[in-house]
Amino acid sequence: MGENILYKIYEWYISRDLKPEKMPKHIAIIMDGNRRFSKLQGNIDVVKGHEIGVDTLEKVLDWSIELGIEIITAYAFSTENFNRPQHEVEGLMNLFVKNFKRLVTHEKIHKNEVRVKVVGRTELLPDNVKEAIQEAEEATKHYKKRLFNLAIGYDGRLEIIDSFKKIISEVQAGRITVDDVDEDLVSKNLYTEGLDDPNLIIRTSGEERLSGFLLWQSSYSELYFCETLWPELRKVDFIRAIRSYQARDRRFGV
Repeated sequence: MGENILYKIYEWYISRDLKPEKMPKHIAIIMDGNRRFSKLQGNIDVVKGHEIGVDTLEKVLDWSIELGIEIITAYAFSTENFNRPQHEVEGLMNLFVKNFKRLVTHEKIHKNEVRVKVVGRTELLPDNVKEAIQEAEEATKHYKKRLFNLAIGYDGRLEIIDSFKKIISEVQAGRITVDDVDEDLVSKNLYTEGLDDPNLIIRTSGEERLSGFLLWQSSYSELYFCETLWPELRKVDFIRAIRSYQARDRRFGV
């Protein structure tokens, strides 16, 4: 009880100086540490670790809404993750189906007008996952206030290659010329078409790399690396990342 009160006081203390006018519009997150968390908890099933990670993501979405952050993009499953043990991959796919179906009627999603979108090579996913994604996207497609992106079947290099392929097809068809190819055109052909680049990218678990996440879009993003494992992320950890972002002097291109 006493610890909870102290935590709340500390949470208030570190959040009191946050500046609404300097709040990042778009935060991207590399949710790392679910598997390590599972091992540290007495070697519980790795799928249970991912399940707890889903709860953390829901909390982060709540905190973002509370703080006025418009866009959250979370790295949920890379193309390389298909190479993990079959039990883990199947468990993750089941979690995707379960939670996308939840989003269809989720009270907070609709109350706060959150559009749900998946970015990545969704054609690689099982049919039941694709169907659940489509249901969630369809149920929220008319919302424009906030955006919740999940990167699934995603790889940043493949995304850039796919963008180039689309552009090459347009050139070959005579709809554009080589001289029309610029940064804006590449961006328009990425999975994140029309989306503002992330202002801040947070990675948990202490690893300090992007692991192929939003390689094109992160050119001028501020990076924040957190030691906390993803399932254990607290609101104070999230606020610290935003405080760090707000304290930085952002010099684009320098």
